[in-house]
Amino acid sequence: MQDIRAMASELKKNQRKLEMTSLEERNGALMKVIDSLLENRQKILEMNKIDVNNAREKGMKEGLVDRLYLDDKRLADIADNIHSIVKLDDPIWNSSKVFTRPNGLTIAKMTVPIGVIGIIYESRPNVTVDAFSLAIKSGNTILLKGSSSSINTNIEIVKAIKSGLRKSSITENVVFFIEDERREVADEMMNLTGVLDLLIPRGGKELINYVVEHSKVPTLKTGEGNCHIFVDDTANFKMAIDIIKNAKLQRVGVCNACETVLVHEKIKDDFLPLLYEEIQDKVEIRGCERVREIISAKVAKESDWYEEYLDYILAIKVVDSLDDAIDHINKYGTMHSEAIITNDLNNAYIFQKRVDASCVYVNASTRFSDGTEFGFGAEMGISTQKLHARGPVGLEQLVTYKYVVMGNGQIRK
Repeated sequence: MQDIRAMASELKKNQRKLEMTSLEERNGALMKVIDSLLENRQKILEMNKIDVNNAREKGMKEGLVDRLYLDDKRLADIADNIHSIVKLDDPIWNSSKVFTRPNGLTIAKMTVPIGVIGIIYESRPNVTVDAFSLAIKSGNTILLKGSSSSINTNIEIVKAIKSGLRKSSITENVVFFIEDERREVADEMMNLTGVLDLLIPRGGKELINYVVEHSKVPTLKTGEGNCHIFVDDTANFKMAIDIIKNAKLQRVGVCNACETVLVHEKIKDDFLPLLYEEIQDKVEIRGCERVREIISAKVAKESDWYEEYLDYILAIKVVDSLDDAIDHINKYGTMHSEAIITNDLNNAYIFQKRVDASCVYVNASTRFSDGTEFGFGAEMGISTQKLHARGPVGLEQLVTYKYVVMGNGQIRK
């Protein structure tokens, strides 16, 4: 059985050394990891096939199986994400503010790593690589706890990561993966005060809420995604339908997929039949009474408005105004990603200002809420809280700061 506290303590010791490495050393280590992942591609994909088969045998929804699945292209995309991170500027030991006080003290606000980061996540093996890469680039060490559904894939990925690090100037013990699948391990991580500086839960609502409510280690709450698209009465219908199809159907099992469409009352009779024609054979529609008067749909219950389906299900509701749409989103949404389709700039402005979410879109798909799409290289997740980070969590969100003060003998009077 693995000693989780000993792992975290080792990461603490090695983080201090990692923080002192150069950008070239950290980038060089990431390049060695890319080589190792591609060299071990066949074994990783073999282990992934086992995990995928096990997931299907246990009845996992296909939308969630898709998050778990890897092939040559997806593995190449994972490697490309590391390349993108390598190309980014060094996020540590930068100063955003330098000033001199009247007494001659020069004060600089310098970015520094957070320290030892733990992440508890479900299904997606790409998170293993993304989280590791972002952590190392930003001078943080990392403790990984994946789910049982991807255990074989993750073990093989971490073997490849460590193999790559052994060929670099950075120790392989800047990353540990917890193979123990018991729930008690997560509880142990939540109590690693003094050695773990930040804990990030990434997955479903139950996991996220459990960690946030019970952890003694500071947490960064990431993304349950009950995302909405509001079709305003001035919307271009073709644009709206194209965006809804992309946001819902490109990948249904991800947190930035659209789960609810809100349609302005003035356009319901014209727009809903067009939307129905495009999606009727692709998703199960659950609609309010006014929707069901126009198109065929199952009855939407109150619980449907709260639901993150991660499946081929779409809720649709007719609303009377922009204000009603905003009120609905702020009541039922998860502060993840929300969109309005409109040709009215004033309505767009009001929507952007009043919707309480980490990402708010005008005339674009919610699927762009992603660290890679935002130019961050990858992400630890989408933060839906307001402190200290919000939206896609990339390199800039994995640092804190210290004040460095230079004097020449000043004493306080």
